[in-house]
Amino acid sequence: MFKRLSSLALIASLSFAAIPAMAQQLSLNQISQYMNGLQTAQGGFTQINADGTLSTGQIYIKRPGRIRFEYNAPDNSLVMAGGGQVAIFDPKSNNGPDRYPLNQTPLKIILERNVNFGQARMVTGHTSDGTTTTVTAQDPDHPEYGNIQMVFTANPTELRQWIVTDDVGSQTTVILNDMVAGGSIGEIKFNITSEMAKWNN
Repeated sequence: MFKRLSSLALIASLSFAAIPAMAQQLSLNQISQYMNGLQTAQGGFTQINADGTLSTGQIYIKRPGRIRFEYNAPDNSLVMAGGGQVAIFDPKSNNGPDRYPLNQTPLKIILERNVNFGQARMVTGHTSDGTTTTVTAQDPDHPEYGNIQMVFTANPTELRQWIVTDDVGSQTTVILNDMVAGGSIGEIKFNITSEMAKWNN
């Protein structure tokens, strides 16, 4: 669904250059509470592409169930979730967006109304390197849909990046930057039907 991961070294250098050393491991309960308190957020993101190049853009999150990735030039594509669907808009295509059920993608896990990483069979990995806490989670009823690996820092708790592995094993890394939590984000940013009308004009 997204472009595949390529450069782990580059991810590390982009993600953690400004993170202070030695932070405590966050508990699953702390991370669940943080995610449930994160109602809206917006900022920038960097994505690692399959050929080793980077894509950048703006991200908007409105939980539950809504997210929007606006890719900068030369990509100029758009990925958005709203109304239970994920839509991928490609400016090179004349066939309209590709659409998928949100509940069949790992993004569903962080966009749920009630995030509970203590749920049985949801978390498959929970580690700390002394600087960050990494949690890997899946839909416990449908592990075949893939998983999402999230990296958090502490004091204050913040989501810094994630790696989505989809149902065919493709991986996408999204590194968040300059994220601002809270504030109002209009529903129109997550309205797939409205966005289709704009792209068709």
